[in-house]
Amino acid sequence: MCRPKKVILLVGDNEQELSVLKFTLATNGYSVLAATNSSEAVDVFKSAPSIDLVIADFGMSTTNGTPLAERLNRLNSNVPIILLGNPAEMSNDPFPANALLAKTISSTELLERVKFMTARKRGPRKKVPTQEPAASNRLVAQGVYT
Repeated sequence: MCRPKKVILLVGDNEQELSVLKFTLATNGYSVLAATNSSEAVDVFKSAPSIDLVIADFGMSTTNGTPLAERLNRLNSNVPIILLGNPAEMSNDPFPANALLAKTISSTELLERVKFMTARKRGPRKKVPTQEPAASNRLVAQGVYT
């Protein structure tokens, strides 16, 4: 059985950076939607309910990524958001994003982070059944010492 591709929304106003990121993600098995500004990103986010992750440029020319992340969180707070940018510019603001990454991050590191972030999106973790403790452990746990 083939697993469905994870869907990633990329947001950035630099066409070249957007194209490189889109290629990197698509060649590693992700389905990629792209938006070149915040309002387009919100429209795509609303129309595609199966988005698993948002990766947005922090320093877009029209707005920074913080207002976009806040707006997307209000629409669906279960979708993780990564902001990419200059760490010096991002350090002073409180962020609604799940991760802040430097634009200089390697493709390998970015793909690892994407894999981790998309894996944790799908609802609460399942409870793992615990084994019954040994009889001597139960007595100690109940405060009875032998």
